[in-house]
Amino acid sequence: MATHFSPQAMTFLRGLARNNQRDWFEARRSVYEEAVKAPMLALIEEINTALRPLAPEHVRPAHKIMMRIYRDTRFSKDKRPYKTHLAAWWSRAAMEKTTGGGFYLQISPHQVMVAAGVYMPDREQLLTLRRWMSAHHRLYRSVLDPLLKARCGGFEPVDPEALTRMPKGFASDDPAGELVRASNWGVHALLPGEVALSADLGRQVARRLRRCAPLVELLNGAILEGVAERAKPVAGASSGLSVPPSRTSPRRVFF
Repeated sequence: MATHFSPQAMTFLRGLARNNQRDWFEARRSVYEEAVKAPMLALIEEINTALRPLAPEHVRPAHKIMMRIYRDTRFSKDKRPYKTHLAAWWSRAAMEKTTGGGFYLQISPHQVMVAAGVYMPDREQLLTLRRWMSAHHRLYRSVLDPLLKARCGGFEPVDPEALTRMPKGFASDDPAGELVRASNWGVHALLPGEVALSADLGRQVARRLRRCAPLVELLNGAILEGVAERAKPVAGASSGLSVPPSRTSPRRVFF
C-alpha cells in the first residue's frame, strides 16, 4: 500500500517549529505517534522493498533507519529539544557506527530531500576517499555525471565543503583536484513539500534512491578497499602486536 503523509502531519511539524518545547510536544504526542511517526515507518518499509534488490546491505528494520526526532543538545548552544523535520538514513551493514556511503531522506512541510553519498566522513575515510578519487576520478565521474542530467531525477551535487587548497600529500595539479579537495561526495534532489502529501511519495523517493545505488556502492567499495589495505600486516612488524585504531569523529548525518 502506498504511503504518504496527511495534512495533520504537516500541521504538527509546523506547530513544532513554532513551539519547540517539551510541554507542547508531550501534549500532542499521540498526534506525533499516529500521524507522523507511523506513516514515516511505513514509508521506510515501502522504500526498503524497492531498495532490497539493488542495495540489500542497506536494508534494516524501519525503526533502525528512521532518525530520532530528539536533538542532541549536549554540545550545542541551541537547546531546542526537537528537530522540525523527519529523516531516515540507510547506512551500509557494518558501517552503522561510522560514516560510509548511504541513502538519506528528509521530510518537512517545506521540502522533501532525497540524497545519497558520503557526508562528513571520519578522518580515515576522508583520506581513503581522497586518495581513491585521485586515482579513480574518471570512474567516479562516469557514475556521477548521468545522475546530474535533468531527466534522471533532478539531482545536484551535494555541497562538497571543499578545501581552498589541495590537502597535504596531493599534487597541486592533480586532475581530480575538485574531488580531492572535497569533504563530501554525493548528490541530492530537492522536491516541493507538497510531495509529502502525494500518494506516489514512496515511488518518487524510491525511484531516485535506486538510481543512486551504483554511486553509493562505488563510494563504499573505495572505503572498504582502504580498510582492507590498512588491515594488511606491515612488513617487519611483530606478529604479536597490533596497532590500535585511530580515534574517529562522531557520525554526523547528512546532506
